[in-house]
Amino acid sequence: MTSRRLVVADDLRQQIRTGRLGPGDRLPAESVLADRYKVSTATLRSALAVLQGEGLVEKIHGKGNFVRRPLRKVTYVGGWGTLDPRTAADVDLRVTVRTTVLPAQGHLTALLKVDDGSPLTEFLRLSYEGESPHSLARVYVPRDLTPTTALSNRSSRAWAEASFSVPDPPPAEVHETVSARLPTPDEASTLRINKTLAVLAITRVAADDTGRVVEAALLVFPGDRVDAVFSAHHVIEERQTHR
Repeated sequence: MTSRRLVVADDLRQQIRTGRLGPGDRLPAESVLADRYKVSTATLRSALAVLQGEGLVEKIHGKGNFVRRPLRKVTYVGGWGTLDPRTAADVDLRVTVRTTVLPAQGHLTALLKVDDGSPLTEFLRLSYEGESPHSLARVYVPRDLTPTTALSNRSSRAWAEASFSVPDPPPAEVHETVSARLPTPDEASTLRINKTLAVLAITRVAADDTGRVVEAALLVFPGDRVDAVFSAHHVIEERQTHR
């Protein structure tokens, strides 16, 4: 099975690299490909999984397998939680937003420093480059701090600019925890990535000058789609010597 899988993957890979299958092209149905290569459906899907792991093919539920368009990277600027507008503009991201009111439970109570059951607003933000998911953000805000402006009044571009930004005005303190890990099954499915592709996961907590947490954000970027840049600013204190 392994050798047949690699033969199928090699042939499809060659077709993609030579342009016989172009970006965005839909591959023939899996049953058709299995018959063409004289392999079982399981072997065919295993070969496609190899190409998915290489970022050459993506499977869209209900539509089929497609040649993935080359995805460009954006730069995440640490410390302020923003996407570099120059790289984000180059990629031309589109953002969808789903809003849900839910009670604080589990790790959310610790992140937001609220009581169990406290009302929160969750903003589930998924960015796309073309039709391909680019990044995922789950942003949680205490219900009484949720903006009253109707979400429907915001354009897709406005959401794209604000998707990974800290609140305005900026909070007094922003704490970020960054880790590289494998995606959860839900993240892999939502971002249409192979479960073996590492993601950059950023947990960002913003607080006001009283120490109250005003926002907690869980950001997930596939490792091949973002560069994270963190800058340290050292303050040198000048002390006057009294004689």
